[in-house]
Amino acid sequence: MTAVLQKRQPASPPPSIEAIAQRLSMQAARRAEDLDDDETFPAEDIAGLVASGMMAAPLPEALGGRDLGIGRVGVQQLATVLSLLGRGNLSVGQLYEGHVRALKLVLAYGTKVQRESAAADAHAGHLFGLWTVDGREPLRLGNPTTGGKLVGAKIQAAGAGYVTRPLITAQRSDGRTQLVLAKLPLGARASLASWRAHGMRASASGTVDFTGFEVDRAALIGEPGAFGREPLFSASAWRVAAVQLGGIEALFDALRLDIRQSGSRDNPLQLARAGEAAIAAETARLWVQRAALMAENPEGEAEAKVAYVQLARLAVERAGADVIARAHHAIGLPGFMRPHAVERLTRDLETYLRQPDPDGALTRAGAHVVAKDTPGAALWR
Repeated sequence: MTAVLQKRQPASPPPSIEAIAQRLSMQAARRAEDLDDDETFPAEDIAGLVASGMMAAPLPEALGGRDLGIGRVGVQQLATVLSLLGRGNLSVGQLYEGHVRALKLVLAYGTKVQRESAAADAHAGHLFGLWTVDGREPLRLGNPTTGGKLVGAKIQAAGAGYVTRPLITAQRSDGRTQLVLAKLPLGARASLASWRAHGMRASASGTVDFTGFEVDRAALIGEPGAFGREPLFSASAWRVAAVQLGGIEALFDALRLDIRQSGSRDNPLQLARAGEAAIAAETARLWVQRAALMAENPEGEAEAKVAYVQLARLAVERAGADVIARAHHAIGLPGFMRPHAVERLTRDLETYLRQPDPDGALTRAGAHVVAKDTPGAALWR
């Protein structure tokens, strides 16, 4: 009897992280319209992120991650992933960006034990988030050294009731800010009744009341005041801009599709609007790509990183407003009516483009530019 030797087929390589994000983005885009309602949450999309290993991807390989956002290649991958998720649904992009930012802060400021614990939670599928906006009074920490009970609430907290590992800011008795990593069960202490926003309705943003919630010393991440350290505090805003870029690209594509389907592809005014929108979208993309690499360059000057990212976030905001205006002019009244895709896309983008303190970001960046006697052509090298 002749034995037939089976040739062992080589194992196929795992899909690239960009391919995973592209697939998840397309799925999110198909579900986005149904999620456009108050007190909704993209549960299926977050489940897709968990199942594909994306929750742990921002961890270093030593902790079982995929170095997403680490090193030059990882940074470029993260910029692509965030823009892809934002293109599918800005709410999904916002939630994943918050997850990444919280994990990065724990990795930057946490102890070895805290980093390993956070990594285990990410692998287990927990959704992290960064909540910094206080209610009427700052959220206070009971004991500045051992934790104790918290007093106060966080508002405008994306993923309220669904984020089970929120990284929050709490005020110590000495006035300094302490990062606290809370461990919450699903649905705990959250209310979505306060979020009646123009857009981003699927982000499950709301209020989380932490009064009486007790934390131990292991929940205190980093030294007091670590959260505000530069350049990490301001330079990390490039990730938000990357998600915004995805929303801009989705709106740009919807504008192009409408022009083709409406039979106005030969109208010179419509073509001019499409061309102007293309300039804006590409401008945003170039700013995001450069800001990502500058912000994450370990050898860069801190002040230059902060200034460049601040200019980048404003350039992306301006580009988004420009594409919104072109879309509205090109499509007219139908673009303001449901269920036209542009109606939802513009509402979400208009809302998510509203980031804190744009005037302060501009003047701080302007101060850096004016103080430098470097020629303009070499200012950011």
